[in-house]
Amino acid sequence: MRSREGSARLRSLLFFLLLLLQSVTSLNVCTSGSASSCEECLLIHQSCAWCAQEESGRPRTLVSRCDLTRNLLKQGCEPHFIENPRSSSTVLKNKPLSSKGSWPTQYDVIQIMPQKLSLSLRPGDQTSFEVQVRQVEDYPVDLYYLMDLSLSMKDDLDTIRNLGTKLAEEMKKLTSNFRLGFGSFVDKNIAPFSYTAPKYQTNPCNGYKLFPNCVPSFGFRHILSLTDKVDRFNEEVQKQMVSRNRDAPEGGFDAILQAAVCKERIGWRKEAFHLLVFATDDVPHLALDGRLAGLVEPHDGQCHLDEKNEYSASTRMDYPSLALLGEKLAENNIYLIFAVTKRLYVIYKNFTALIPGTTVEILDLDSKNIIQLIVNAYNNIRSKVELTVWDHPEDISLSFTATCQDGRPLPGLRKCADLKIGDTVSFNVSVEGRGCPPPGTSRSFTIRPVGFKDRLEVSISYRCDCGCTGLTQANSSRCSSAGTYSCGVCSCEPGYLGARCECPEDEASSQQAALCREAEGKQLCSGRGECSCNQCMCYESEFGKVYGAYCECDDFSCARHKGVLCSGHGECHCGECQCHTGYVGDNCYCSTETAACLARDGRMCSGRGSCVCGRCECTEPGAFGDTCEKCPTCPDACGTKRECIECRLFNSGRLADNQTCQRLCKDEIITVETLKTDDPGAVLCLYKTESDCVMKFTYSEHASGQSILTALKEPECGAAPDALTVLLAVVGSILLVGVALLAAWKLVITIHDWREFARFQSARSRARYEMASNPLYKQPISSHSMETMFNMHGKSYNGAVH
Repeated sequence: MRSREGSARLRSLLFFLLLLLQSVTSLNVCTSGSASSCEECLLIHQSCAWCAQEESGRPRTLVSRCDLTRNLLKQGCEPHFIENPRSSSTVLKNKPLSSKGSWPTQYDVIQIMPQKLSLSLRPGDQTSFEVQVRQVEDYPVDLYYLMDLSLSMKDDLDTIRNLGTKLAEEMKKLTSNFRLGFGSFVDKNIAPFSYTAPKYQTNPCNGYKLFPNCVPSFGFRHILSLTDKVDRFNEEVQKQMVSRNRDAPEGGFDAILQAAVCKERIGWRKEAFHLLVFATDDVPHLALDGRLAGLVEPHDGQCHLDEKNEYSASTRMDYPSLALLGEKLAENNIYLIFAVTKRLYVIYKNFTALIPGTTVEILDLDSKNIIQLIVNAYNNIRSKVELTVWDHPEDISLSFTATCQDGRPLPGLRKCADLKIGDTVSFNVSVEGRGCPPPGTSRSFTIRPVGFKDRLEVSISYRCDCGCTGLTQANSSRCSSAGTYSCGVCSCEPGYLGARCECPEDEASSQQAALCREAEGKQLCSGRGECSCNQCMCYESEFGKVYGAYCECDDFSCARHKGVLCSGHGECHCGECQCHTGYVGDNCYCSTETAACLARDGRMCSGRGSCVCGRCECTEPGAFGDTCEKCPTCPDACGTKRECIECRLFNSGRLADNQTCQRLCKDEIITVETLKTDDPGAVLCLYKTESDCVMKFTYSEHASGQSILTALKEPECGAAPDALTVLLAVVGSILLVGVALLAAWKLVITIHDWREFARFQSARSRARYEMASNPLYKQPISSHSMETMFNMHGKSYNGAVH
């Protein structure tokens, strides 16, 4: 009896498990009912397709237009009506791989194939392409020997005095085009790293009995640029002398960085294999060690060699970090070889894990094995190929599968080892897009083998739109002229119902269906159920639960971000996201954090916008950038960029003394003799200098988002006037004014005299008239007697006597 009951229970359990398995396997993510348009369907899953055929499915049946392709075909949807774009790749440039790299064909050497391709990505869908890489034979080699010249390396210096000739002979077995250079380093010539007392200024070995004479310590000194004349190497090494520093660690990382970034001084060729040999017998100083000497300015990663080819910023900036060192070595395609003594092997081996493209070899105490060490390191480097990705977009994922010499695919690996020069290896790269950026957005990235100049450039476009959307018809006859037809479905105007908007909402039907409608103007049962006996019966959904008196609620159709319900930061309740703490918004994607909105100057969104959802929304016209820091047309643009021009070009202004110039002013500055102002995309800025000169520059933004400043090399100043000219002008002006005043005075006196003379003549005329007409007047003397008297004196007078 118990046995039969147990068997019945077992059969019931198996039947339940079978039903559960069947329901799980039949789960269809596409038929959720939440996709009301073709674009929404494509975003649900990469396997979902949309049927744009006008009549879809069997008559009088309710089917979803968003489904798997095979299901749509079964429902009678013709293949050319199915919208199901796939991701794809197109090769744009595919030159064949080279076999040799010897002179003079080295400028056409190809070591990676293809060189350029484009990807078209549908969100959630993958596409792949193959990359082939070959280390060609007889490729040119540039080797720069960077040596520690502290006192403990005296024996090593004696050993390498004829290194150039011997090394060239060995390297000729590997390449016919070899160049050699030399540089040295000790440490920062500042306490507590070096001896700085007055008696050690010219000879830090003063008083040291074992070796009483040496040269002053220095940070880095470039001695010989890369050359094929190896005798020059021997000559320069013969001239070198060791120095002495105080602490055990050396300043070698300062030297490595300068040797990497000072490309023109060192002489690195673009079409050559770059080797940097770093020989030392002690550990290096790292970033932040400089604070012991008060050096708080981080290294800027730039070249600082003066006219004597010595590192000029040694006592001004801190030592470089491992991250900065790795970045600059990779940027300039340089392989770094650590040639160190045995006791330091483990330390430098750990460095190689943090700095890509580096290797470590054990150096004898007197450097006797240096040639064999370099040859071994070169062969070791040339036996490996490793891919790196530059400018990786955040919204795509990459996966690699390497196929090395044994022909077996190795998923997850982007590196091949134990290769011979001339071997070809391949890598399969899978790419998947995780979302749809705004229309018009472009993406790209670059794949480069470590230490190679060659690269593969990849551009990306997105397939987020349906082709049928372009055929949308408003007031279409297919929708009874009462709706918009798009991709096989009708969106009815208010007052019409039905799949083809064929049913007007009259009063009788409205009264009958009133209890199945949430509100006037709403769909019956929210479009997700049927009205039966004035009550909504909700459809089942494989995505979750549909509920409510009008089927208005569910737990799956809330707002999404990149396909994730409520962005993963909230719960879906009746079509609305209830966000977790720290998030707000319709889809809970909006973070309340504001740290990402702070600009370098500490202002929120650079004072040109507001922080919304943890990102800056620029409100100042013309402003853009992550923190609205770019704005050529803003009123303060010229003033902001002026400070960078002053501190970068002339070491003056507000930013010159507070060590923030390099941190705040990252823009490229191009200096010219004559400034062109006809570029419509550039803003002309002018300001007056302290010496009353005018400085001019233009500010523009490149299409890549980089700010570009073009400035005059020197401010424009007016020529000073000639002193003699000024003196003559002043004296002439005084004389001219004096003559003018004298002439005016003379004119006034003349006018006054004429007036007086006229008055005199008038008075005289009146006197004559009075003598001639007055009867009481009698002349006392006869005219004859008077004439006789005047004649006696030889005079004549014609006038009256009073």
